[in-house]
Amino acid sequence: MKKTIGNFTFVNTNIKDVYIIEPKKYGDDRGYFMETYKESSFKEAGLNYNFVQDNQSKSKKGVLRGLHFQRKFPQAKLVRCIDGEVYDVCVDLREDSSTYGKWFGVILSSEKGNQLMIPRGFAHGFLVLSETATFCYKCDEIYHPEDECGIIWNDPDINIDWHYKGTPILSEKDEKHFKLRDLKIKF
Repeated sequence: MKKTIGNFTFVNTNIKDVYIIEPKKYGDDRGYFMETYKESSFKEAGLNYNFVQDNQSKSKKGVLRGLHFQRKFPQAKLVRCIDGEVYDVCVDLREDSSTYGKWFGVILSSEKGNQLMIPRGFAHGFLVLSETATFCYKCDEIYHPEDECGIIWNDPDINIDWHYKGTPILSEKDEKHFKLRDLKIKF
């Protein structure tokens, strides 16, 4: 189901509370303009978040960052790719959810300008599909490095289709994450 509010179209996904957000682009021969966030439109859509931190990363093709979450200080995230293209994935870790352990993925690109709204209680990660990609995200909780945890990107029980041939480039930290079934997570 799609709902347009102001300059945004909010698209439901197969996981409750996860939305693809399509901002309206106004373009001419000079380029384009678009709103990427407007509190009143998001609130009217039922997405009432108080964002307190913005983050940005740049990565080369084949880099996979994730699947990350914070245990005691979970973060809702509004994510987008401002240069290039990524395959963005979230995994439902909410204990009482009917989609616990299920994943959703979408290609986010600077050309489309689309975004993904991920509520608290999810693991999140992305894989760079273009030569390079610059990725931005707003968070409703600050980053606590001592609280960070993760799920291994290729957990066979979750079975994410990353839309990528070959082995992704991982950080040392991301290579050591556990499988979901081996973690004691209660959101």
